[in-house]
Amino acid sequence: MNRFEAERRFAQRMKDNYPPGTRIMLLSMGDDPRPVEGNTRGTVMAVDDIGTLHCDFDNGRSLGIVPGEDSFRKLTDEELAEEQQENMDEDNAPVMGM
Repeated sequence: MNRFEAERRFAQRMKDNYPPGTRIMLLSMGDDPRPVEGNTRGTVMAVDDIGTLHCDFDNGRSLGIVPGEDSFRKLTDEELAEEQQENMDEDNAPVMGM
């Protein structure tokens, strides 16, 4: 297998494993001049043809995560359930009128 084919397969694996909507936690960033803080959660918006995960983070930042340079993981089922519960609690909060 040549280098081009290996890179294409890697990018496809990333697309398959991290489809849009996948929730991740950024553990640390490599050599970025303005890194997103570690342990920040985000949502994968797209994976490009070289395997970079383009994410919208919960802190309002948007940035590409580079596998092999940046450290990240998918949220566990338990973490996803906790997020859903938190969102439901927020949705059921009383609404203040003006």
